[in-house]
Formats: sequence, C-alpha cells, structure tokens
Amino acid sequence: MTDSTLPSSTIASVLIEALPYIQKFTSKTIVVKFGGNAMTDEALKVGFAQNIVLLKLVGLNPVVVHGGGPQIGNLLNKLGKESRFVEGMRVTDSETMDIVEMVLGGQVNKEIVSLINQQGGSAIGLTGKDGNLIEASQLKMTTTAKGSKTPEIIDIGHVGEVKKINTQAIDMLIDSDFIPVIAPIGVDSKGRSYNINADLVAGKMAEVLDAEKLMLLTNVAGLQDKQGEILTGLSTREVDNLISNGTIYGGMLPKIRCALEAVKNGVTSAHIIDGRVPNAVLLEIFTDSGVGTLVTNQTR
Repeated sequence: MTDSTLPSSTIASVLIEALPYIQKFTSKTIVVKFGGNAMTDEALKVGFAQNIVLLKLVGLNPVVVHGGGPQIGNLLNKLGKESRFVEGMRVTDSETMDIVEMVLGGQVNKEIVSLINQQGGSAIGLTGKDGNLIEASQLKMTTTAKGSKTPEIIDIGHVGEVKKINTQAIDMLIDSDFIPVIAPIGVDSKGRSYNINADLVAGKMAEVLDAEKLMLLTNVAGLQDKQGEILTGLSTREVDNLISNGTIYGGMLPKIRCALEAVKNGVTSAHIIDGRVPNAVLLEIFTDSGVGTLVTNQTR
C-alpha cells in the first residue's frame, strides 16, 4: 500500500454512505451547469467528466448545460474585438454572435463531450438550435438615467431569454442512455440566434425535465451569511428573506434567483456548489455533508 492509497475500510465507508443516495436518486434527472474554474483547470475538467460518467453508471440521468464566457472573451481579444458589458451582460452584435456560436457550440461543447466520452461515457452535444430545443426572444433591458423617471430601453443585441424549451431531443437521448451536453444558444421564430445565460438555461431545463436536482457550479464555496459562514439547507422562504435583508447581493443574486425559481417551479432541490473542489458533484449528491448551498421547498 502506498501513502496515497486509502485504506479499504475508508473506501467501504464512502460507498456505504453513498448507497442510500444512489437508491434514492436512481432514474432521476440531474441538471448540472458547468462553468467557472472547473471549466479552465485541466484536472478539474477531467474530474468533472468522471463525475458525470459515474452518475450515469449508477443509474442517474445527468444533463449538462455549460457556459463559456472566458473562452469567448479570449477569442474576441485575439481577433481584436473589444468585449463590452451592460449590467453583466455581454453586448452581442451579429459578428460577436457568430463568435459566440463558434466557441460555445463548437470549441467548448465538443471539448466537454470528448472529455466525457474519454472517461467511458456516451455524450452528445447540442445547442438550443438543434431540434428547436431552446426557443428564445431578445432580452429587453431598461435603465433609468440619474434624475430621470422614464426608463430607457438598452439594445444589447443577440442576448436572449428562454421563451420555451422543447424536450423531445433531450428525452430521446436520455431514453437511449446518452448524456446530453447543451450549449446555451437559443433561436427565435425568424431563425435569429441568441446568447443566453447558462444558469438561466440550466434552471429552465431542470423545470421542464422535472429534474430531481439543479446543480450550479461556481467559483465560491456557496452562499454565505454576513459573517462569511456557508448557508445550506435553506427553504425558499429563507432565501427570499436573505435577499430582502441584503445578505444575498451582487453577483450571487442572479444565480440564487435562478435556483430559487427552479425550486418554486417544481425542481426538488437546487445546489450552488464550489466547482474548485475536486469531485464536487459527487460530494454534493452522495455525502451527508455536501460542498455547497442546498435550497429546497421544505421548511425546517
């Protein structure tokens, strides 16, 4: 036995701890949003692929939705095109949208599919344009200038929101034991493409698939209180209160609102987990302690 090898008793304990969770979640759909550091660190990318393959092998149905903001920004920089943002949303003209489709639907999506397949899984990549999977409309943004009472509409181009999700293609892949990997690109009735926030797509996907869990990988340890302590086991009412009293603010607000809406619309639980932790997905699903923030409709 080498120093890095776990004792057999430890391995057995881990498996026994996981057993009731495996039994509980067999045949359930788990939607996982893949993003943040987990998408840029090579070891974490391989570990994520292994986690997804293991979920499938023990009887769960993982569906992956991925982001790719840093990869888009890097290519835009190489092409000499400036990235502009309005309230965190990338301004996306037609040329930028072509680049977004190339990066998300090509480079990033195919890399994730390849990683999962290399680990023994059977993944198939899709964008929201395949099978009319994600019907979208342009995201309407408004702002009110200082001293004005009249809101002004801001046109940020091909940035969309989900209008409808058609699940036929996803259902077919799940029924055939494939792992869907989805790039968050939608299309409207006139064939125009839209870049959509991956958290939002993951949340809506979890709702329409009647998912057991929505898991959002992020670059923080989870939702924290004002003292920096991780909050978990939260009810939707408690999350609403934390938003109202200012505990949840800034960049965490869109993510927690996505999780909150999914749970309120039928998803059993939502998890905001630290994607920087190796095997974060498995630890959150199959251990008692978990590695992030859990939100459910249940009150304690």
